[in-house]
Amino acid sequence: MKPPVFIVGCPRSGTSYLYHLMLSAGGFAEFRTQMNVFDVLEPIYGNLSIAKNKTKMMNDWLRSKAFKVSGLDAAEIKARVLSECGGVSDFLRIVMEEVARKQGVDRWIDSTPTNIPHLLRIKKDFPEARIVHIIRDGRDVALSLAKRGWSRPLPWDRGKPLLAAGLYWEWIVRKGRKLGAAVKPDYLEVRYEALVTQPVDVLLRLATFLERELDYERIRRVGVGSVTTPLTAFKEELAAGAFEPVGRWKSKFPPEQLPLFECMVGSYLQELGYACSSREISNGSARANYTRLTYHAYYEFKQWAKINTPLSRLMVDYSNTLMDK
Repeated sequence: MKPPVFIVGCPRSGTSYLYHLMLSAGGFAEFRTQMNVFDVLEPIYGNLSIAKNKTKMMNDWLRSKAFKVSGLDAAEIKARVLSECGGVSDFLRIVMEEVARKQGVDRWIDSTPTNIPHLLRIKKDFPEARIVHIIRDGRDVALSLAKRGWSRPLPWDRGKPLLAAGLYWEWIVRKGRKLGAAVKPDYLEVRYEALVTQPVDVLLRLATFLERELDYERIRRVGVGSVTTPLTAFKEELAAGAFEPVGRWKSKFPPEQLPLFECMVGSYLQELGYACSSREISNGSARANYTRLTYHAYYEFKQWAKINTPLSRLMVDYSNTLMDK
């Protein structure tokens, strides 16, 4: 097997689009769902070197969407996992390599966007892995997260889903870039806007990084998934024939909310090269800084609690979680 690829990024940043572009190029195992081994599976089932944990996990996983799309034989994959798996990274490797072999290819991709907090572990467990971090304008991401109902403001900020989404975007992108810097040269950043508007140039850079041909003409011809039909929260744009995924915020972001949003995350938008609607963006007032620090601390604690406490076991079970992916 060639080195696996992990595509990460803030949700709604284009991870699925990039994944489908790469599938369209050929040579990668097609597995159109997310494995969620680090953020969901391990917190729920615990140490998979323990036989009872591994058995329970496999029984549930064989009822999940992930198994259904894998095309694997239930008895064969269960026997192999129960005999060889010593942890979730082993499980991921075993499943994805079997999917790749069954499809006659030599490389696989995990496109779980929220793997960002686990980048150091991924690089430890998969030393040859290539990590691609896709980054998108936080204002467009926030619009999409809020449209999907995936933004969760703190209780005193109810009614401000865009603000919460923007602060989450900043937190997760900062973390991805910080951890990515620690695993270079096997980490590459891709801008969503460039991928959409200058795909040939971006794919050439990505092909060099992955040491794999990514021919744009073949990609357009094959057109897997969102390469042909966008996975957008703004279905009305598709219906009207006016799909504009880049800079959507300019026409759709509520003007009365934009100043506060840019006050909170505008300095980081500018650091990443995104122009703000206001010419000058400060780091905000003391209250704005307090709000930013509070949300970032909340996201850090939530991530820690998910991994280190039984709280995750109160979540919906793994098989049902994957049914929704």
